Amino acid sequence: MRFTKMQGIGNDYIYVDLFHEHVADPSDLSKHISDRHFGIGSDGLVLIGPSEKADLRMQMFNSDGSEGKMCGNACRCIGRYAYERGLVAREEFTLETGSGIRTVHLKIDQGKVSSARVDMGIPLFKPEEIPTTLTNPQEAEVTVDGQKWHVTCLSMGNPHCVTFVSDPNTLHLPSIGPVFEHLAVFPEGVNTEFVSILQDGTLWLRVWERGSGETMACGTGACAALVASAIQGKSPRKNTVHLRGGDLKIEWRPDGHVLQEGPAEFICDGNWPENT
Repeated sequence: MRFTKMQGIGNDYIYVDLFHEHVADPSDLSKHISDRHFGIGSDGLVLIGPSEKADLRMQMFNSDGSEGKMCGNACRCIGRYAYERGLVAREEFTLETGSGIRTVHLKIDQGKVSSARVDMGIPLFKPEEIPTTLTNPQEAEVTVDGQKWHVTCLSMGNPHCVTFVSDPNTLHLPSIGPVFEHLAVFPEGVNTEFVSILQDGTLWLRVWERGSGETMACGTGACAALVASAIQGKSPRKNTVHLRGGDLKIEWRPDGHVLQEGPAEFICDGNWPENT
């Protein structure tokens, strides 16, 4: 099976082109192929295939084999892959995801994709849309290891819990991240963003991703952090979000749609053994 490894500001996935390849059990494949010691190593698996509703369809699986509905960094990487590998010929195309159809706009420089912007849709705040049992997700409180945390919860196609801290670097995410992820108030688990406001007004973010642990970056998490910061009056509706792997430009437009823009890079191509 031919694969391509790509990364969007450090959020790395293995991409498989279903126009030319077949994957019988993507959940099992994701667990094996993502292993950083016995596999290729990645945050998960992304399948690119045909769609009856859009130009292309994306399926993404976390490194633990669970299927996710949305990944902003993967959308940008698919944009570059699709354009430079001949799956689309336009600078703008539609992508079917588990959370709906997204529009991808590419910036082209001498035939190569220099960056990609994705319309991530409208953030959802109703408890059943996230989902959460918290009655007021925009201003809520949860308890983790005996400590109370003020949080803002929303869905960007997947569930997010945003909390503001003085310095995310001081947190031991391997300890608190899993507790947040599996809190009973989030029946489908949750991605958690730990955000601080820097002196220049931009955002600094660490994220614990549901099903993958701490990652270098999270596109939907950056969007959730910007939206939560704007709701709390801590940020304008257009800002730069700094993550461990790099920066994203996020804008929450007046029409409610959230745009995220950033790079997408190829790492390598290879073959995955059939008997693995």
